[in-house]
Amino acid sequence: MSWRRWMAGVLIVGLTIATWSAVLPAATPTPGGTLTIAVPDEPPGLDPTASPAAAIARIVYNNLLEGLVRVNMQGEVVRALAERYSVSTDGTVYTFTLRQGVKFHNGRSLTAEDVKFTLERNLDPKTGHPHRAYYEDIQDIKVVDDHTFHIALRKPNAMFVFNLARANSAIIAKEEVERLKSHPIGTGPFQFSEWVRGDRIVLSRFKDYYEPGVPYLDRVVFRFIQDPSAQMAALRAGDVDVIGAAMNPESAVELKNDAQFQVIEGLTTTDVIVAMNNSKPPFSDLRVRQAITYAIDRNEVIKGAVFGLAKPIGSHMDPLNPYYVDLSHVYEYDPQKAKQLLTEAGYPQGFEFVLRLAEPYLAYRRAGEIIASQLAKVGLKARIEIIEWGQWLARVYRQADYDMTVMGHAEPFDISIYANPHYYFRYDNPTLQALLAQADAALDDAKRKSLYEQAQRLIADDAVNVFLYNGPYLAGMRNTVHNWWTNLPIPAIDVTRVYKTK
Repeated sequence: MSWRRWMAGVLIVGLTIATWSAVLPAATPTPGGTLTIAVPDEPPGLDPTASPAAAIARIVYNNLLEGLVRVNMQGEVVRALAERYSVSTDGTVYTFTLRQGVKFHNGRSLTAEDVKFTLERNLDPKTGHPHRAYYEDIQDIKVVDDHTFHIALRKPNAMFVFNLARANSAIIAKEEVERLKSHPIGTGPFQFSEWVRGDRIVLSRFKDYYEPGVPYLDRVVFRFIQDPSAQMAALRAGDVDVIGAAMNPESAVELKNDAQFQVIEGLTTTDVIVAMNNSKPPFSDLRVRQAITYAIDRNEVIKGAVFGLAKPIGSHMDPLNPYYVDLSHVYEYDPQKAKQLLTEAGYPQGFEFVLRLAEPYLAYRRAGEIIASQLAKVGLKARIEIIEWGQWLARVYRQADYDMTVMGHAEPFDISIYANPHYYFRYDNPTLQALLAQADAALDDAKRKSLYEQAQRLIADDAVNVFLYNGPYLAGMRNTVHNWWTNLPIPAIDVTRVYKTK
């Protein structure tokens, strides 16, 4: 990812990403039709301000709900509901002007009061926003008129505009809050039609969308199909048009040899990690976490889990990020060193623990099985539990009721989660928290780079988690599908400009 620049505290992102294969658009977009997309997991709800689950963002981001700004296919932060904005010379006051003629799906016009309500709601601890820290620098929001408002920050925050482009920052209508989880009303090009639990979510074209000519599709159906074989069967039978997320590597290889289909092999911001509960013995012992890291052979995991289609990482920042430091060699595979550290920590015979894996994610389950086998060689006995996605969110993510898990973190630039001691890692390091706070406030790019490098090294040295690989973006579809995103700079299945031909 090449990031163009920060100016006056505004983050403007531009990704330069290699793509091995791309979905080429036809000469003239064809309007109409229904697109059916297979996704591996049913979202726990459709409110991105209540949960950070990628399963939510995939469906709602830019389709149903929009923010002031958004991330486009190229990874640039571009205008969405905001027609324009400016920033004071000290980087603390943002003046936004909203687009004219924007309507919510309930027919009401968008106003600056909706923005004020949304951001104040995100800041309210009682609402339980999953990333409240994104907005904590907001000191005041002043509405000038229906389309103009000022946001004053307590201090410069170079991440502020980028954070406004995340799915968690979608602008919502006050009168629709109560049904946001099950029937979201937004301003996007599609509106919610139905949710058949356990089967599908259906969106339909919003005829009053402010941008003329889009979306091209009349309907979009997200089908929940966990089993990779079932996904492929549905695609070949014509029951779905696209396998849109977490496609199996072997399925991609199979489809690439079939002229009826096309395959995307792009890049993502997903960091796949072995998460450990840092507050729970014995994982609260640095030597134990280091031992576990030394005992895991990342290259073997990558070969077995994703057919070698991934790059190893050594800290919680993806290789697309300009501040990424390659720390994948900090803990070279060394089982003897692992045994030595376990002995020093008081576990010469190892110990038993529970490895909880989320059912929908086959690659992560495969990785977990390989890791369990590797850890057994140094005396660590993993009891694998496969749990459904809702249980994983409830028990692991929200309650930190776990020893170890394997999960991909899809949010771009989310290293700030390590500054939150209540996050499910339960990692509490004031030095790291101070480093990240300084990095967010630094408008000088060289200083920011140095601070983020220090933060990455500290996270690696503390062996907070085992950092495995950067997840590949694999999607398979019929040749009749056009304008699909060729990379995934943000977890989304944005179908605003996707269309089908016969």
